[in-house]
Amino acid sequence: MVPVAIGLDFVHSHHLVLFVVAIIALIPLAKLIGDSTEHLATHYGTTLGSLLNVTFGNAAEIIIAIVAINAGLIDLVKASITGSILGNIMLIFGLSLIAGGLRHKEQTFNRENAGLQSSLIFLAIIGLAIPTILSTTAIKPLDIENQVKMQMLSDILALVLISVYIAGIVFTFFTHKYLFTTPSHEHEAVESVHWGKRKSFILLAASMVGVVAVSEILVGSVEETSKQFGFGELFVGAIIVGIVGNAAEHSSAIVLARKGKIDLSIGIAAGSGTQIALFVVPILVMVGIVLGQPFTLECTLYELATLVLAAIILNLIAHDGKSNWFEGIMLTAVYAIIAVGFYFIG
Repeated sequence: MVPVAIGLDFVHSHHLVLFVVAIIALIPLAKLIGDSTEHLATHYGTTLGSLLNVTFGNAAEIIIAIVAINAGLIDLVKASITGSILGNIMLIFGLSLIAGGLRHKEQTFNRENAGLQSSLIFLAIIGLAIPTILSTTAIKPLDIENQVKMQMLSDILALVLISVYIAGIVFTFFTHKYLFTTPSHEHEAVESVHWGKRKSFILLAASMVGVVAVSEILVGSVEETSKQFGFGELFVGAIIVGIVGNAAEHSSAIVLARKGKIDLSIGIAAGSGTQIALFVVPILVMVGIVLGQPFTLECTLYELATLVLAAIILNLIAHDGKSNWFEGIMLTAVYAIIAVGFYFIG
């Protein structure tokens, strides 16, 4: 699909065709990036392997966002970040609980891990809330001076968030890793057929190059496609782009939950949401500075409200360390309600 997308772009095919083909091409590319890092993890040990997964787990989302920032689609990128977080902690966590619950009446999972992820998401939301609230009250970014203040505030908060993220890695993988180790992880590693280092690195590099090429096509066609269907930029970013960038991880989380490996499933769903909030967002703030496209942590009040409400229901459902299919229904229902709201934003 990557050569098809590039070929269609070369002959200036219709923007809708380019948009659909680019979306289809991104899904296996994201999966290849994830698979490559997982196989590299088997060669470098559990700790370094986990760090590799953390670093490259959201490579597709970062690349798509950088291309969009460079094109000046700042609101689209912010919406896609919101959508990625919501998609992971609501839709995919919910579908995973449904898939696992239909096969297993009740599943138990690591409360420490779920609690940590929930707390980190709340922390990230506070980092987004402060600039958003200030932009509507004390620092309204209408003049140059206030815009500079908002950018400085975002830069400082980005450094705080990424510092907490690094501290979280140390806590999870070094000082307190015994709290987050489950037999499922070891079992999964034994079962897999592993690629060699060379194959893993080659496929990782090729996949990332493919994501860059296809992201250019996707971003180039997204505006015209949105206008044709009457979709607002926030809907396209939060729902369409937000789901596509995480599609490979989504399928893995659901399949693992179906197999009864709910801890691994939660690790993918909630963990990916945390990575986006605490790692991807600060990276994009710094990228905006480099590209000369100011990227602040200010978002719309609707986006902020949806993240707060999603984090609250995630915490309520995950706090007891047990899951069933009806809890999954509730999470997916919340996501559907939020998605409908995004659709009616112009």
